[in-house]
Amino acid sequence: MTSSTSATAAEGGMAGSGAGQPPSPPPSPPAAVPPRPAPLKGGQLALGTLALSLATFMNVLDSSIANVAIPAISGDVGVSPSQGTWVITSFGVANAISVPLTGWLTQRFGAVRLFTMSVLLFVLTSWLCGFASSLELLVLFRVLQGLVAGPMIPLSQTLLLSSYPPAKAGVALSLWGMTTLVAPVVGPLLGGWITDNISWPWIFYINVPVGLLSALMTWSIYRSRETPTRKLPIDSMGLALLVLWVGALQLMLDKGKELDWFASGEIITLAILAVVSFAVFVVWELTDAHPVVELRLFMRRNFAAGTVALSIAYGLFFGNVVLLPLWLQQWLGYTSTTAGMALAPVGILAIVLTPLVGRKVSSWDPRKMATGAFIVFALVLWMRSQFTIETDFRHILIPTLIQGAAMAFFFIPLTTITLSGLTPERIPAAAGLSNFVRITAGAMGTSIATTLWDNRAAMHHAHLAELMVQGQGAFAQTVQQLQARGMSAEQAYAQINRLIDQQAYTRAADDIFLASSILFLVLIVLIWLTKRPAPHAGGGAEAAGAH
Repeated sequence: MTSSTSATAAEGGMAGSGAGQPPSPPPSPPAAVPPRPAPLKGGQLALGTLALSLATFMNVLDSSIANVAIPAISGDVGVSPSQGTWVITSFGVANAISVPLTGWLTQRFGAVRLFTMSVLLFVLTSWLCGFASSLELLVLFRVLQGLVAGPMIPLSQTLLLSSYPPAKAGVALSLWGMTTLVAPVVGPLLGGWITDNISWPWIFYINVPVGLLSALMTWSIYRSRETPTRKLPIDSMGLALLVLWVGALQLMLDKGKELDWFASGEIITLAILAVVSFAVFVVWELTDAHPVVELRLFMRRNFAAGTVALSIAYGLFFGNVVLLPLWLQQWLGYTSTTAGMALAPVGILAIVLTPLVGRKVSSWDPRKMATGAFIVFALVLWMRSQFTIETDFRHILIPTLIQGAAMAFFFIPLTTITLSGLTPERIPAAAGLSNFVRITAGAMGTSIATTLWDNRAAMHHAHLAELMVQGQGAFAQTVQQLQARGMSAEQAYAQINRLIDQQAYTRAADDIFLASSILFLVLIVLIWLTKRPAPHAGGGAEAAGAH
């Protein structure tokens, strides 16, 4: 969202005067639109770019750094790894809810003040996450962290663009884009190393010095470049309904398996609450004068199809990104560090190819670029669906490396399609709504992927156990061999059950990888329901909302 919002026009004088009254003074001219601040130069430009990049890096890093630490966190607070994924989904949902408020908050407090406050509050909530002694406290602090993180990424873009001359906007966005691509590479590596060599709370504590430095540098450089402020009404009812339906739906997805889904009164209540509050939310937002999200944007074909394609694809992508390290650590014996190394190469091709995509998105057909990305995602997930417990590190690494190419051709073209044809004043609301749907889909994709993984594993376990029982001779022989190695009968049964589980969870992961691969191919249809955006030079700027 843009924060360079002009102040309201000043109230004019009386438009006319009644008979017999002295003439009114001429109307005051409307308040001039504040001039664009002069671009920064020299050392201030370098330090300003660094300050904003640090905050963006910290925010994006926090979305991926916890992925490889989930088994360690779960073990430490005494919950299952499936429950441990709430640490990821709670942050994502809260972050999604706060994104649409960025525009209103910016106009109320000013871009620089809001950005600095967000960074400092992010530091505080990161520190609290590290101190959490239970899953409930950790999830609470992650929710708070997600809420305060909402304005950071859109405002870092806004302030960065105001630091450079308009002719160099592409350079500014490329620098910003590199930050958002490097963080997912560093996140799993850093998170894995910290978890193995120090302790998981330090994946949150490292935000403290980085955030404090970013906030101090930002305030010292940008405080004289504050944007105008004005008081605007806030759609408090729409916001309350948004929190209610998104929160109820996410809780239902997170707790469904634990409570046996619709056999539980709590899950039924959450489902009814989510459906009813969503229906009321839609009606309210379509009729309110100042909606918190502009749902009428979905009446535009490109916005609707582009947002749905982007969001479902991101949900599939993020769900699989969380699932892969869980499988590697729980069933293949990888440490947090080696699981991080298996995920890190995803950024290599993304970093190399993103500048090309930024330059060509306004001249090439972005629908073809996005189609290519979805085909590569489908190929990568098909390759992963062939994984077995014997798959070595090199073969796990290859699809991850290839996936970087898909990422480069994924965000920018789809966001260009989504925002195409919109007038400049509608782009901030459209980018905010698109990001809200995408981030929410990412959190829900994580819950759905881990739930399906457990369900499919239970099915495969039952089938494998049945096959083993049918081969009684082989089963008895295996038990005898294990007992010959010094195990008791109970230990032998436990070892066999562990081996069956290993196969079952591997087959279940393969099922999800394969289903996701097919869904990526199906999503290509949505891309071709859109119209090709008119070729122009602003594609890169429009695509800024991608992240």
